[in-house]
Amino acid sequence: MKPVRLPAAATLALPRWALFALGLLYILPGLIGRDPWKNDDAASFGIMWTMAHGTWQDWLWPNIAGLSWPDEGPLAFWLGAAGIKLFGWLLGDVHAARIGTVAAFLLGVLSLWYATFHLGRRQDAQPLRLAFGGQPEPDDFGRTLADAAVLIYLGCLGLLLHSHETTPEALQVSMTAFLLYRTVRYVEKPSLRNAALSGLAIGLLTLTRGWITPVFMMLALFACTRFLAQPAIRAVRDLGAMIAVGGAVTALWLIPAQVLAPYHQQPLNAWLGWNWLQLDWPSLMSLKFLFRVGVWFFWPAWPFAGWAVWAWRRQRGVLHIVVPLAFVATGVLLTCFNPQPEQGQLLVLLPPLAVMAAFGLLTMKRGAINFIDWFSVMALTLCAAVIWVFWIAKLTGWPAQAAKNALKLVPGFHPELGWVAFFVALAATIGWFVLVHWRVSRRPSVLWRAVVLSSGGLILIWILLMTLFLPDVNYSKSYATVARQIADKLPANARCIESNVGPAQRASFAYYAQLPFVGVEGGRCDLLLLQDSIKVRDDREIQAQHRGKQWVLLWEGRRPADREERFRLYRRAD
Repeated sequence: MKPVRLPAAATLALPRWALFALGLLYILPGLIGRDPWKNDDAASFGIMWTMAHGTWQDWLWPNIAGLSWPDEGPLAFWLGAAGIKLFGWLLGDVHAARIGTVAAFLLGVLSLWYATFHLGRRQDAQPLRLAFGGQPEPDDFGRTLADAAVLIYLGCLGLLLHSHETTPEALQVSMTAFLLYRTVRYVEKPSLRNAALSGLAIGLLTLTRGWITPVFMMLALFACTRFLAQPAIRAVRDLGAMIAVGGAVTALWLIPAQVLAPYHQQPLNAWLGWNWLQLDWPSLMSLKFLFRVGVWFFWPAWPFAGWAVWAWRRQRGVLHIVVPLAFVATGVLLTCFNPQPEQGQLLVLLPPLAVMAAFGLLTMKRGAINFIDWFSVMALTLCAAVIWVFWIAKLTGWPAQAAKNALKLVPGFHPELGWVAFFVALAATIGWFVLVHWRVSRRPSVLWRAVVLSSGGLILIWILLMTLFLPDVNYSKSYATVARQIADKLPANARCIESNVGPAQRASFAYYAQLPFVGVEGGRCDLLLLQDSIKVRDDREIQAQHRGKQWVLLWEGRRPADREERFRLYRRAD
């Protein structure tokens, strides 16, 4: 017997304007007014900026102002560079590059919504018919489940930061959702057309972050056909069509790059080498990473998803469990086979977990749903209150201990009141209390009521951080100030600079200070920019060719928020 009994009143869809507004409130804060941060976010922007202002060789051989970076794949960088080319004059290069991030996010959300909708309107997912009628229509039921899946997806803690960065990981999770949607459509109606569209998703995913993830996902798709007892010959034929289309999409980059050899380099060799480094035998370290990070990374999707598997265990071969569970299983295997697992790899599990969680939500008891609601209200309201207290403290000095703790992380920073940020944060806070009042006073029976507060509260916390504390974060994580200091000390006749700075630093210095770094093919320069730590001796950290009397110090400095990192600019004496 199916574990779901639901009246039509519980399947009222979330208003389209509300879903759209939630999406914008989720993705726009953290993209507007934010500098590239000192991690992969700045490095990825550097590749996009180099492509947009470089030559055709930069589009085929990704690099950061001369620092080669052909590892993952060029698709995310192409999107950002295209945004700079088209809209850089209007929005500025940083914000224009993030148009691709917004587009990727929307693609992921739409793909997740439609994947859940198609699964939810199937007959095997429908709730039991009520004795006197009143059960929901299949399309209404599917729409409600799709809304719930999107709300769970937006409420996942692991997605929050990664979805706001201009990195391949942000595109990878959306491409995974797109492949999940195409898999659902193919398994529903196997055909060469649906196989080819799945192959398109596989090719785009390959161009995003290599071939390993798509290969594992194809195995998941093939496993679905076997579990659902579809004809093996047709499944193998269609799998071949997927591989052919995916390979053709990938060849759009690799063949021109190999033939034209940008900067006399071979992208295929470097790309394949990076891919093979992502595979190794499973280890205890990878398993520990999965459980240690996954507990919070997949929250709140994983409890609902786990409950879905248990609640639907007696229903054999239901598509809404088989397909997402196959994707989750392959995502877990991906993590276990990765010798150096990272959070970005876990993103591929979020779309299938969100789909499963929506179906798990169907069978939750009212008491459990009320507990989740009250926990969300108390925990997230408390977090919002703490953020407001620290913001007031850093501006007024009261409470003294809170002010000390807030400013300790950004030494030398002088906070100022930003009226626009204040009113946006205030409006978001008022909106949160309106949402809580609606939930408590109306007590709606709709299915997605259990997750709307979790998603709304997380969006509130993000808005508060990206408005009230955005200047602090920019000060702490941006290299803009250091870049301008270096530019002021640069000789007027500077032609090129050798450097050992990291990808994020190189990107920031090239963008903010227009530093003429040496190109991909190298060369001898009269200037040297060194990055090191004040706690490590020069003879142990700096290469021999960069030490000696032939280098004259022109400038030394660092970011005020970092007490260890140091930069030094030298001129060659001979």
